[in-house]
Formats: sequence, C-alpha cells, structure tokens
Amino acid sequence: MRFPIPALALASLIGSAATSSGQTSSSATNLPRVIIPTSRQAVQPVPRTHSTPAQLYPWKKDITATVFWIGEQPTQNNPTPNDKSSWDQNWVGNFGGYDDPDPARRVANHRTGEFRPKNFVPRLNPFYIALPYNDVRSYRSHKVEAARVIPWFRRFAPKPGKTVLKGRWVQIYHEGRSCYAQWEDCGPWNTDDWQYVFGSSRPKTRQNGGAGIDISPSIRDYLGLKSGEQCHWRFVEDAQVPYGPWKKYGQATQVVRDGTDFEAKRKYLEYLRKLRDEQYQKKSLQEIQRR
Repeated sequence: MRFPIPALALASLIGSAATSSGQTSSSATNLPRVIIPTSRQAVQPVPRTHSTPAQLYPWKKDITATVFWIGEQPTQNNPTPNDKSSWDQNWVGNFGGYDDPDPARRVANHRTGEFRPKNFVPRLNPFYIALPYNDVRSYRSHKVEAARVIPWFRRFAPKPGKTVLKGRWVQIYHEGRSCYAQWEDCGPWNTDDWQYVFGSSRPKTRQNGGAGIDISPSIRDYLGLKSGEQCHWRFVEDAQVPYGPWKKYGQATQVVRDGTDFEAKRKYLEYLRKLRDEQYQKKSLQEIQRR
C-alpha cells in the first residue's frame, strides 16, 4: 500500500537529512564522519554553520565493547546471569526466547535488514545495550544523584523508583558504520558509574579491558564489532533515530481513547524517513557540503 506524501512534510524531512538522523558529527577529525544509516559509504564532515544545530550529547570515544545476550548464563567473565535485566524480571520471556549469539544460529543480512535469532521473531528490539549505571535504588526511590546527573530526568518527572533509562536510544559507531540501539540493562560490572555515562570520565571498571558498554549479538553482527574491540557511542533523542533494522521489532503499538493509532503514525514517519535517506544517498558531495 502506498501512503500519500505531504509535500511539506517530505521536503522538511529531506532537507534535514544530515541532522535529524543523528548522523552529523563534530568537525573534529577523530570523530565519526557523516554515515548513510545502512551503508558503509562515507562523505566528508559537514561544516558547522548557523543552521546546523549543536549536537545534544557528546561522543564517548574509544570505548571497549563486550558482547552479552538475553539468556546468557554466568561465566567467569560475566558472573551475572542475563535471564533478568535490571529493569525487567522476565527479560527472556518478554524478548521471546534465548538470544543465541552463535552466528550459525542467527540471521544477519544487511540487504534485508534482518538481524535476529533464527528460531523465533523477537518481541523486543534485538539491538540492545547495557551501560554501567542504574538510576533506581529500589521500586520506591531513585539514587540521590539521579536527578542531578541525568540530562533528561526532570523532563520526564518520573514517579519514585521509576527508571528514566530503560529504552533510551544510543548511536554506536565502528569502522565506517553506525547503528542505533536501546539501553535495556546495566553493566558491564558496575551500576554506579555516572561519571563516565553522563560525564567526561573513562569507565571505572578494569575488567575485560576496561569495558564500558555491553552490546547485543545483533549490534555485533551489524557493525562487525567483536568483543574487546573499541567503538564510539552517544545518546540520541528518539526523533534522531533513522529508519533501520533497529526499528523492525519491539516498537509497541499504542492506541489512546480518541482512537489515535500511534503505531500507524510511527510506521508512516519511518516510511518518510526511508524516502529521505534514499534521496540523501543520491546527493553529490558538493550538494551535501553546501547545506
């Protein structure tokens, strides 16, 4: 089925391709370049102008990543089982099963955008991460520093003990490709390292090469990022997350009393974003740099 495309909406989306996708990086040479969301093709950094908004969150550069997965059992390097997460007591069940990391038991196809276990369709986003901070102490209270250090805490005004971290989007960059994922657990090793997660410090942990982010098998396969290798990552707002494999599963349908179908609206917006990205890929380097 084809959706009618409002000219103003499409023009606005196409015109903001370099910024709304969250792909525009700093002009510093050691930061990620502008990357088409599902391609390895790269272009030169977009110069900062008065019309280019400042990035909302800084990159955490050269962070060692380790691979973890839903349903992982305890080992010497990972003493905590992953059948539950810090915020989901039925993580395996809600996901739909064991997120087997064995490449032979996974679908990993850049052409179709399928990155998931072979034996079932996940009910949650298979592009998930863990970072070493938890904002809640119990179901009744937050940590004392949470409201002060989490940039979006006051915007959400959560009830006591209600996390504002679960589901938060991040962008991850590795060797010419970037992807997007959601924060779904705490680790590796620490759950109180706010100085690194929200500040400018390096990760506290010294285990696993000083790892500062856990990535899922789907992220590993999409980026070609092996456990122990380094990546860059940063927080992004929901509106900055472009169309991609990370949007295929786990985006819950929401319908309110007035009959508004937010799932249909979300799919329509993703359709427009896909068109925008396709148009952006057709632009020449000169056209991109003139923006």
